[in-house]
Amino acid sequence: MTEDVVFPYNLETWGVTVRVLPEFMDEESDPAGRRFLWRYTVQIENNVDHTIQLIDRHWEITDSVGRRQIVDGEGVVGEQPVLAPGETYFYVSGCPLAEPSGIMSGHYGMRREDGLEFDVTVPAFSLDSPHETARRN
Repeated sequence: MTEDVVFPYNLETWGVTVRVLPEFMDEESDPAGRRFLWRYTVQIENNVDHTIQLIDRHWEITDSVGRRQIVDGEGVVGEQPVLAPGETYFYVSGCPLAEPSGIMSGHYGMRREDGLEFDVTVPAFSLDSPHETARRN
């Protein structure tokens, strides 16, 4: 990743910073078929004095009509990365929805080299598409 990428969503938990950049994938979406697809890039930065490993993930995905999906699993994109102090890990994944907008939130289960386990919160991020109709409150 280049340093000029702006991550609009950032959160630090226990000295680990998670940054997220969601992007709507217009060419791969089919609004008429109720298929909307987002790519999201995640940066995880270890700012603590211990080596840590990402063990698992927990996602809560809610679309614009309130349907909620829970996604739990080992690692991310098939990996359980190990980050030494000061190291950064990037990955890219995707999220399909049947509605033109939604929100994702969750956490990563981490383990320090001494065996201590802790959760790192992923900042809630918005999945917005140009197909969402603006609503007045």
